[in-house]
Amino acid sequence: MSFSTLPGSSSFSSHPLAPYGWDADWEAEFAPHAERGLLPGRVVRVDRGLCDVVTPAGVVRADTEFVVPRDPMKVVCTGDWVAVDPEGDDPRYVRTLLPRRTAFVRSTSSKRSEGQILAANVDHAIVAVSLAVELDLGRIERFLALAWESGAQPVVVLSKADLVPDPVTLAHLVEDVETTAPGVPVLTVSAHAGDGLDTLVALVGSGTSVLLGQSGAGKSTLANALLGEDVMDVQAARDVDGKGRHTTTTRNLLALPGGGVLIDTPGLRGVGLFDAETGVGQVFSEIEELAQECRFSDCGHESEPGCAVRSAVEAGELPVRRLESYRKLMRENQWITAKTDARLRSEIKKDWKKRGAEGKAAMEAKRGRWG
Repeated sequence: MSFSTLPGSSSFSSHPLAPYGWDADWEAEFAPHAERGLLPGRVVRVDRGLCDVVTPAGVVRADTEFVVPRDPMKVVCTGDWVAVDPEGDDPRYVRTLLPRRTAFVRSTSSKRSEGQILAANVDHAIVAVSLAVELDLGRIERFLALAWESGAQPVVVLSKADLVPDPVTLAHLVEDVETTAPGVPVLTVSAHAGDGLDTLVALVGSGTSVLLGQSGAGKSTLANALLGEDVMDVQAARDVDGKGRHTTTTRNLLALPGGGVLIDTPGLRGVGLFDAETGVGQVFSEIEELAQECRFSDCGHESEPGCAVRSAVEAGELPVRRLESYRKLMRENQWITAKTDARLRSEIKKDWKKRGAEGKAAMEAKRGRWG
């Protein structure tokens, strides 16, 4: 029997899992598992090999032993849709993962090239940035690169806007972030004062949203404001640097009262890229567009003749900070990718040697002219 036609249910909107994002496509994916008598569910929390899964019968605790793969990208994470054992089985196990629509991935601190799944099946990636401290535009660009690469729509939320009472100053800060985040909505929100929350509630009212940001960015306060109650613990950020104390220690998936689903995450100290070249290109779309006018298709925008990107910097049309940030993230992403690609590693080393030789030749030419 189709879960969409359970007794008392006339549509997907009345399905027990509808508040968590269940739809016709998920039901179609789950059909083979339904024939085996398994239950559909969405992972709302993962903790040391066990996970909480919301199912049509309620929230169950399940073991992930049967879906522990060699590939770290396929471990069970918050936001996954899964098939679990029916009621009566003890212990209960997650038997399989349904294919993910999107996945938010960062690199690990491992020396190997490994990714860590932060959240799955996300529609909106909300990057929370505190206005209590100086804006770190480079970090915002890093978060956005991961968000674009995941397949989700990024949104930047400038939290604690009540700490910037001067409207002119606030407008300048928003403009700086908008320049940093082309094609991304930028919202100013004060959870304490309630300013800007209506717009954010409307935005997250459908689909699944994940809250990202450093400790102290106000994620838990935003989550409580969206939930309409104090579900997440909140602690004051340190005055010296605005950083918090990791009040959220696990990733939790919560259904919002006005519709939509929210995944709150712990504050992220490190936000390493993981195979995010497309995401980086999206963040720096103006540089990618300029690069099409460069004389050489493989222009590194360093010292090559006919570089349209450097010409834009020299003309004041492109901030030098943007170009430097673009170079940094592209190099980092290239290095992460090369960790598991011997051919690419070799090409990178050859390129570094070539650029080093060109730089040395240029310096010797200058010395010759000065001499």
